[in-house]
Amino acid sequence: MDIVQLCEIGMLIAFGFSWPFNISKSLRSRTAKGKSVTFEFIVVFGYLVGVLGKLITYSRTGVWAYSIWFYFADIAMVSIDIVLYFRNRRLDRLRESAAA
Repeated sequence: MDIVQLCEIGMLIAFGFSWPFNISKSLRSRTAKGKSVTFEFIVVFGYLVGVLGKLITYSRTGVWAYSIWFYFADIAMVSIDIVLYFRNRRLDRLRESAAA
């Protein structure tokens, strides 16, 4: 593993470190207010482009980059938060209809 991969893994860990906090907040708040699901889909798209880059590198060199596993972990965490967004949006609608 070279310094470039270590830097990339460091970046992915730094970005990935924030998602458990975001997931926890989504679970506790039980509201979608203030969240941007569009932003989260853009983040997943960015991670998928990173994975594509690793797949292209593998097809050219036959060598897997260790960083691909960090991409998958980050995609999983953002995906969990996206699912929670839709759950919380449903809860918001239920509260609004009960209040009406």
